[in-house]
Amino acid sequence: MPKTKFRPCIDLHNGQVKQIVGGSLNESNPSGLKTNFVSSEKPSYYANLYKQYNLTGAHVIKLGHGNDEAAKECLAAWPGGLQIGGGITLENAEEWLNASAEKIIVTSYLFPDAKFSLSRLQDLSAKIGKEKIVVDISCRKKNNKWIIAMNKWQTLTDMEVNEESLELLSNYCSEFLIHAADVEGLCQGIDSELVEYLGKWITIPTTYAGGANSIEDLEMVNQLSNGKIDLTFGSALDIFGGTKVKFQDCILWNQQI
Repeated sequence: MPKTKFRPCIDLHNGQVKQIVGGSLNESNPSGLKTNFVSSEKPSYYANLYKQYNLTGAHVIKLGHGNDEAAKECLAAWPGGLQIGGGITLENAEEWLNASAEKIIVTSYLFPDAKFSLSRLQDLSAKIGKEKIVVDISCRKKNNKWIIAMNKWQTLTDMEVNEESLELLSNYCSEFLIHAADVEGLCQGIDSELVEYLGKWITIPTTYAGGANSIEDLEMVNQLSNGKIDLTFGSALDIFGGTKVKFQDCILWNQQI
């Protein structure tokens, strides 16, 4: 039986590594931004740290403009070891793969005018191969359903997260990255209901991010998903200024798998 792994992340905002409350990121209202942590370390510090412990499947997310240089710095520090997301399109996907990204992560590009475009995903898959694509399913809950959100989690799309939509998407990608945007950055616990459903629905490797605040959450996700979903810690983690989860404990967890 598979077992949940810890997967690390690097969130970039204005060229710096930050931890941000997910729902507060809005370029039309920058003053509303809620930031939990701004690192004094260079972005490559984290890439080297993850490389040191062979923490594979880490995702680097560019939150808005001004992050390309920082992202390339990360990729150069660990060629082939990091996934890259944020503003990825058909036109620039190969550029990021050539810059040594393991895979590209795509969300908003698939939803022009907030409506899902299967042809865009098919074209991307045909161009670079489904094995190089991670679909980021950032979602928010509305009327007891999870709806994919784009535009830095501000805009709801026309796609519900359910077994049918995940099956469709999985035909053209090799992984899912699930951001539960309503709990992202709040350190108030994971969306356990979503994790349990995802464990029943998914058929490809999947990482969940949002709200994790205890090392015990690894075991909780393991139980809820039957080991099928990996977990990312953000603001709770000590390397991001958190006090609830120790990075070394996450490494120990992975080493016991």
